Amino acid sequence: MTKTDIRPVQLPDEKKASANQALTRVRSYLAEHQDLAQIHVTVQDEADREPLALPREAVELLATLLAHLGAGRAVSIVPSDAELTTQQAADMLNVSRPFLIGLLDAGEIDYRTVGTHRRITASSLLDYKRQDDHRRRQVADELSQLDQEMGLI
Repeated sequence: MTKTDIRPVQLPDEKKASANQALTRVRSYLAEHQDLAQIHVTVQDEADREPLALPREAVELLATLLAHLGAGRAVSIVPSDAELTTQQAADMLNVSRPFLIGLLDAGEIDYRTVGTHRRITASSLLDYKRQDDHRRRQVADELSQLDQEMGLI
């Protein structure tokens, strides 16, 4: 099994403008060429120029990355089938490792054991996060509605 590196990448302030300029060009190109399944780019170093064909989906992902990086947000790319350690999963949810283990033991997140270690697929973790975010939004909406009914807003 390959080790999954989930360290986020964040651009220094002086590179954010460059990311935003590239984003503008990539989005414009994608909008003008909606029918293309492959995007052809040219990679250039000091001496050579080399054509490169990329799947449209990869370029769309690049646009998403540029948008986040240009906005100053840190970005990590994790394959959906990557197996994470409990610490990596806890870091992704921004919770403590003991809290995450409680979620695993309660059956909230699917995992498997490898020897004595728990492994969580990124897709299971993201499914839990989506469900948890949905539950939080519902509760916030209910509270907002109660505030309105009680005349507090």
